[in-house]
Amino acid sequence: MKTQGRNYVLILSLLAALLVVLAIVCVGLGSADIGVWDIILSFISPKDVMVGKIILSIRLPRILAAIILGGALAVSGFLLQVFFGNPIAGPYVLGISSGAKLIVAIVMVFFLNNHLVITSIGMVIAAFIGSLTAMGIVLLLSQKMKNMSLLVVCGVMIGYICSAITEFIIEFANDSNIVNLHNWSMGSFSGTSWTNVNISVVIVAVVLVITFMMSKPIGAYQLGEAYARNMGVDIKKLRVALILLSSLLSATVTAFAGPISFVGVAVPHIMRGLLKTAKPIVMIPACFIGGAVITLVCDCIARVAFAPTELSVSAVTSVFLAPVVIYLLVKGKSVVHG
Repeated sequence: MKTQGRNYVLILSLLAALLVVLAIVCVGLGSADIGVWDIILSFISPKDVMVGKIILSIRLPRILAAIILGGALAVSGFLLQVFFGNPIAGPYVLGISSGAKLIVAIVMVFFLNNHLVITSIGMVIAAFIGSLTAMGIVLLLSQKMKNMSLLVVCGVMIGYICSAITEFIIEFANDSNIVNLHNWSMGSFSGTSWTNVNISVVIVAVVLVITFMMSKPIGAYQLGEAYARNMGVDIKKLRVALILLSSLLSATVTAFAGPISFVGVAVPHIMRGLLKTAKPIVMIPACFIGGAVITLVCDCIARVAFAPTELSVSAVTSVFLAPVVIYLLVKGKSVVHG
């Protein structure tokens, strides 16, 4: 057990180190490449004001947002997979992200059309309401159909409906500023502010700490409801907690970056395969770091591949992670229990 524990720590440490290296590399990449020395100077005493502004005001908050929100999305997916007992579940696949996107779009359009300003907290609350609404619909459907593949199809349909309504709202909005919502609705970290980063850090950190503290009851729940009850777990409270925590994480992501596809469903599966375990005490930090790494790489590709033209992050994550979801659907079953 000690050897296994050391292996987990080693793998997580290597992933964390990789994340740091990637973050440094991504700071220097873009339509204007910046050297390592210039990056260091920008934190100490920038000689070039423009370079300092590019790094500190544009790239750094975007990179931090990709790390924080990408990790949050992966953890949200893991919690949903525990809830439904199937690795195919995820906030994007089940339409939860799209539900959050719809409510945020409605609120943002209303505020902009009335020349009002919505706060970052207001966006998170709107996204949380949308996530819970979509989750409620999925839960109702799950009572009618036990086949997870059919539930996934229904989730995809819910996502399409919400996305179509969102595009309709944005397309016919009156305010010219709504044009900026189009990139957000496709999934993008562009224009991320330090305020968004700070709020994301607080929300995600609190949720992650709570989730990590629940590792033991979550692990018991993975082994079946009967086993969890025998271990003294309150099943109803745990299930409610899983819904609220996963919805809050996915809502935070959607509020600030729009819907990011397939990270939530694919990353937990990749981490299970890498670590050969599904124990929550290992998977929670692993999913966060893994989601951060993958999202950061995809965001870097989105802004660098065809610079100065920028792709949506969701398009890039779809290309790389959709095959993983297809593999899951074909395989049918995967390692879910610890």
